[in-house]
Amino acid sequence: MAKSQKNKSDQDHTSVITTSEHVQRIALDFADAEFLAIDTEFMREQTYYSQLCLIQISDGKTAVAVDPLAPNIDLTPLWKLFANPAITKVFHAAHQDLEIFVKEMGTLPLPLFDSQIAATVLGHGDQVGYDRLVRAVLRHDIDKSSRFTDWSRRPLSARQISYALDDVIYLAEMYPLLQAQLADKGRESWLEDENAKLADPGTYQTDPDDAWKRIKVRNMKPAALRRMIHLAAWREREAQTRDLPRNRILRDETILDLCGTNPSKKDEFGKIRNFPGGANGKLVTPVLKILRDVDAMPDSTLPEAKSEDRKPKPPAAVMELLRVLLKHITDDAGIAPRLVASADELEAIAIDDNAPIRAQTGWRHDVFGAAALRLKHGKIALAANGRRIKMIDLDDA
Repeated sequence: MAKSQKNKSDQDHTSVITTSEHVQRIALDFADAEFLAIDTEFMREQTYYSQLCLIQISDGKTAVAVDPLAPNIDLTPLWKLFANPAITKVFHAAHQDLEIFVKEMGTLPLPLFDSQIAATVLGHGDQVGYDRLVRAVLRHDIDKSSRFTDWSRRPLSARQISYALDDVIYLAEMYPLLQAQLADKGRESWLEDENAKLADPGTYQTDPDDAWKRIKVRNMKPAALRRMIHLAAWREREAQTRDLPRNRILRDETILDLCGTNPSKKDEFGKIRNFPGGANGKLVTPVLKILRDVDAMPDSTLPEAKSEDRKPKPPAAVMELLRVLLKHITDDAGIAPRLVASADELEAIAIDDNAPIRAQTGWRHDVFGAAALRLKHGKIALAANGRRIKMIDLDDA
């Protein structure tokens, strides 16, 4: 059943759409919408892929909740609606929602607008939370009582449904306001770089051969690193096939222990930290095979050693100046420094004028990158001006 956004007093009587016929009907009702605010509720604690439990939609006038777990429900009309390029799809912190839709739809619901990205560009802070943004833009406090709901359990209460629907109701109210603020500040184009990654289907596809990059390690010799690359790839494929969290297959620290000790016999697995089942575990045979196969590979397949110490260190004085410049510029613009340049990017600028980083492209280059290079090469100076910092163009001095 639909929920009118103009009358929230009927929240306790809200129900969820559970039939294919009703899905078809709401898809037709929303077909001419200029935009749709979309949110999902899902569970992922026990699975590799997110379990989609609820879909909330609003066009700014009406809000509905759809139950994807309802028996025999056909969501195809909904996927076609979301794929309509004439309708902007509005999300907050869209990544996880989009990961679900890529899997369910086979494509992304484009074009899209992420209110979290817009909020960051508008100076509400880095990765601002939804409730904080609603409070800042709409002066409204959200009911958080159902935040930790098990959304896979049925039936859902009226309070849970209202909580879920409020997310898209307020999102739909914020969208035109955020758009207007972006236009007033001339920052619409600032979203393009951020949206490009969201709009790339590759963002949501995990290549098992790249899974090792998720494991945090500072230093590792080539032979151990090669083992980690292959073990992480195997774990990723197992997790995907069995739809289980990665750490339910093997924990990161277990993989690192395997890479370092490189057991060659089954009984040695009893000494591996947190190895499932120890020496008698079901995974001993496949893991032992991987280790043996990897060790039999030619030396030409050895990767370069992973070492943080090999990275050149930037000049400390230049780094301090760049930090002050970044703080000065972002304070003036009213935006979070991390939106413009990360600590790693500041180091890259300090070391290399031609570093291939986002801070030296697009609007970030115009706002900060160009000035950073001029500061580095002594063409501008920073000076105290009371409690503030000012830039002095030495070419004009």
